[in-house]
Amino acid sequence: MTRTRRIAQAGIIAAAYAVLTLLVIQNPLGFGPVQFRVSEALTVVALFTPAGAPGLALGCALANLAMVGRFGPMALLDVVFGSLATYIGARWTYKWRARPLIAFAGPVVANAVIVPAYLPLVLGAAGFYDVNVLGVDVASSWPLMYVFGVVTVAAGEALVVYGLGMPVAAMLRSLDRAGMFGHTTQD
Repeated sequence: MTRTRRIAQAGIIAAAYAVLTLLVIQNPLGFGPVQFRVSEALTVVALFTPAGAPGLALGCALANLAMVGRFGPMALLDVVFGSLATYIGARWTYKWRARPLIAFAGPVVANAVIVPAYLPLVLGAAGFYDVNVLGVDVASSWPLMYVFGVVTVAAGEALVVYGLGMPVAAMLRSLDRAGMFGHTTQD
């Protein structure tokens, strides 16, 4: 595959991810401690092209930049580390592309480990964490917030990546047979 084609693919992937994220991010389930970002279903494109990882990371960074106006400068943490989680997850997906069920675990694990580490800072700065869980003020305990975030981000990511991503991957697999990603595949 030529460098130009790979750059073009990354740009298209970035645009698709950013647009889908911006459409969903207006909903609280698109950015909070419990996340269902429909755009994360696109992480499966990394099964088909090495352009997936940079494209998804760029799309994530662009979409997360839009949150700076809503959450202030602390949202820059999401621009940097959310995009890093997306990149790591997509690289994992590409590396394990021969075994899709394992490949899809990359975005789930990367987001579940990285995003909850900074999310309490971003949402706390915006006043979103006035929550009590079983009588414990969650906002005053970063470890509790992190564990809660790991569970909820992993669950949301798994539902999106496996639930929506698998049908997207099946559709892309049929397009890949036609050479959409720069090569043809045989079953």
